[in-house]
Amino acid sequence: MNLEQQIEKISNFQHLELLANQIVEGFISGMHKSPFHGFSAEFAEHKIYNPGESTKHIDWKLFAKTDRLYTKRYEEETNLRCHLIIDNSSSMRYPKLKDKQPFYENKIGFSILASAVLMNLLKKQRDAVGLSVYSDTYEYYSPEKGSDRHHRMILSKLEEILEINSQTKKTDTVTFLHQIAENIHRRSMVILFTDMFHSEGSEEDNDKIFKALQHLKHNKHKVVVFHVYDKKTELNFSFDNTPRKFIDVETGEEINLFAENTQEAYQKVVKDYFKKIESNCMQYQIRYVPVSVDEKFEKIMTTYLVEKQKFG
Repeated sequence: MNLEQQIEKISNFQHLELLANQIVEGFISGMHKSPFHGFSAEFAEHKIYNPGESTKHIDWKLFAKTDRLYTKRYEEETNLRCHLIIDNSSSMRYPKLKDKQPFYENKIGFSILASAVLMNLLKKQRDAVGLSVYSDTYEYYSPEKGSDRHHRMILSKLEEILEINSQTKKTDTVTFLHQIAENIHRRSMVILFTDMFHSEGSEEDNDKIFKALQHLKHNKHKVVVFHVYDKKTELNFSFDNTPRKFIDVETGEEINLFAENTQEAYQKVVKDYFKKIESNCMQYQIRYVPVSVDEKFEKIMTTYLVEKQKFG
């Protein structure tokens, strides 16, 4: 790749790692003003001192500043294993981005930047990260590791997903969640980014998806589902009242509608669907977090921090 292409790539994606780092640094600097102020020291390569541990690694300078006991963290320590899963089916490429529109304002771009943000947090805490990507095939798998080289490899893969214009890809969530579950051997936090669209949408199909999510919980894994959607159009169905053709990006099916005529019925069906997903996730003790592509990344990071504390 020549220099001109490199510059174009960086300006297109605003360099994923750099952008993720800016988001995380902004979040951490604001944490001392929030209920999460206790976490901010952890990102300075420290962890909270637990009574009974050796006192020889306590950072007394930090104690003088914060009146809290922290011990220094060392290179070989890995506290957590985290496996990120990204749904890369065609429906995740919605909404279609206009020229100059930031890549993270559609579902796949948002999920990729959110993954890079979580990787940045994991790296700061010397935790291990793995990645799976699926659509109608199991596109990519990398086990959980903590090295800089491994992080760079995964970031490169995430950027590659952004660069590729997706062909029509259906979602085979059930098949690949089962396969991914079989690949995660050691106890991990499993984080899934998906729009929860699947080809059939029948009651039986929904049950199969939740059985696959339950499979992800085997070996005492903790599962977090970020349900990614576009609030304006996918939840509120907010379009002007001109006749429109709606096209299913995974099947190519078309339907002509006046959006205003169906908006109320549509909203009810979608909200009921969201509630059903939430209810099923609660039943299986899976953390369910709906997140719109126009939201900030604080929700992603806060959820991760809270779930990490519970994971222990």
